[in-house]
Amino acid sequence: MASPTVPAKGAAEHTLPSTLIDRLVSHIASDGADAATIPSPFTGEPLATVPLSSAGDVRKAHDRAREAQRAWAARPVAERVKPFLRLADALVDRRAEILDIIQLETGKARRHAMEEFLDVALCSLYYARRAGRLLKPRRRQGMMPGLTRVQELRHPKGVVALIAPWNYPFALGASDIAPALMAGNAVVHKPDTQTCLSSLWVLDLLVALGLPRDLWQVVVGDPSEIGDPLIEGADYVSFTGSTRGGKAIAEKVAPRLVGYSLELGGKNPMIVMADADVERTARGAVRACFTNAGQLCISVERLYVHEDVYDRFVPRMVELAKRMRLGTGLDFGADMGSLTYPRQLEAVTRHVDQAVKEGATVLAGGRARPDIGPLFYEPTILADVTRDMDLCANETFGPVVAVYKYRDEDEAIARANDTPYGLNASVWTKDVARGRRVAARIQAGTVNVNDGYGAAYASYDAPMGGMKQSGVGRRHGAEGLLKFTEAQTVASQHLIDLEPPGAIGYDTFADLMATGIKVMKKLRIK
Repeated sequence: MASPTVPAKGAAEHTLPSTLIDRLVSHIASDGADAATIPSPFTGEPLATVPLSSAGDVRKAHDRAREAQRAWAARPVAERVKPFLRLADALVDRRAEILDIIQLETGKARRHAMEEFLDVALCSLYYARRAGRLLKPRRRQGMMPGLTRVQELRHPKGVVALIAPWNYPFALGASDIAPALMAGNAVVHKPDTQTCLSSLWVLDLLVALGLPRDLWQVVVGDPSEIGDPLIEGADYVSFTGSTRGGKAIAEKVAPRLVGYSLELGGKNPMIVMADADVERTARGAVRACFTNAGQLCISVERLYVHEDVYDRFVPRMVELAKRMRLGTGLDFGADMGSLTYPRQLEAVTRHVDQAVKEGATVLAGGRARPDIGPLFYEPTILADVTRDMDLCANETFGPVVAVYKYRDEDEAIARANDTPYGLNASVWTKDVARGRRVAARIQAGTVNVNDGYGAAYASYDAPMGGMKQSGVGRRHGAEGLLKFTEAQTVASQHLIDLEPPGAIGYDTFADLMATGIKVMKKLRIK
């Protein structure tokens, strides 16, 4: 049974006003010599034409950003957060407009565009409320209690180069840029060309809300043309994308010893334990595997099901996957949308076809749906996937999951950890305490119990990022803002110098200092 289709509402729905496009693309740092056409993934028809940036445009963008950053850093934090406090209300008021843009440039279903909207609104508000506390000077314990007074200060890095991916362009652009700006930095931002409109939209909105115009520069173009000057002009680099791309970034910044954070690929596991609620878990698995057509770095691609529940769980998940509605409408009618790029459709097709040819069994999906749109592919569940298949170990980044049977907890954990990646994982059980114990043994930066990915990712007070080859550094939590700062220690010494006073010899001074260690330990001063 093929996944059902939500009827389309006509070609006019899949366009944007030319006045809106013109206003947005005016924010791109470009001399206008070259341009690119963005096609709609839903139809393949042109959506917008955007000017491309040259290497020279990027260098000029860095110059403008650096000049704007000096004045911005001098502002009190309470002033810097004001545009972001206003942003939450403005986003709610203009929700329909940005959801349309996200859908039209990515091809995702509206419910998944809504996740991007919520991420930007809630994450930026989280940091706007907490930036003052996180950035304020902090007193630290001195070497000599009462006599050495120490402060920890936080200074902005300067200019941050931020490279955002195409799959969640609104969320993974604005949600990282907001804390970087609140920390006192300027940003030179490279969104993906295909999905740059949503980033330009929020930049346009923030400028209207009081953000200095030159503080957030947007450059658009091919990495081979603008990648080097983008990184060479930066004081810090933030990158979300493939593991291969992250390694290339690390090599480029290493000679200058510039800091960086990388959120990279994953081959994320989900463990269904013997006592899991079959209905709840099957619905959760569908969300975890097929949100945004699987084009989500924290989505599930490997599903390990205990043998006691396998024969009940898998058929129910298959049934739910086959019921998923695919569509191109700018409403909440579709359960899943399109892939974004032809190369993603090719990769998904290649992985599935190779696996089937070598013995994998298709339980649901397994085919493209050009009758709906040029880049649609059905939600796909495969069994009998073996280690020699590309689908087994390599990130597919599409609506495809392989299901495996296991016998005991140790086996499931070992198989979940048998990967060079460690971004996200999921554990399902009625015994939450046991689920947490299992989660702690999984080598992943975030692990969700009885959820696929949202519980950990959207808890903005906690860090999010990857272990192993899934990344370096974290977004969210205190680190998500403080990574954009330089820590400075200022210590002043009072009354007694850190050397023998007067006629006391160094032998006596050394004895006194050594004895002092025991005294301070006993009094719990140290």
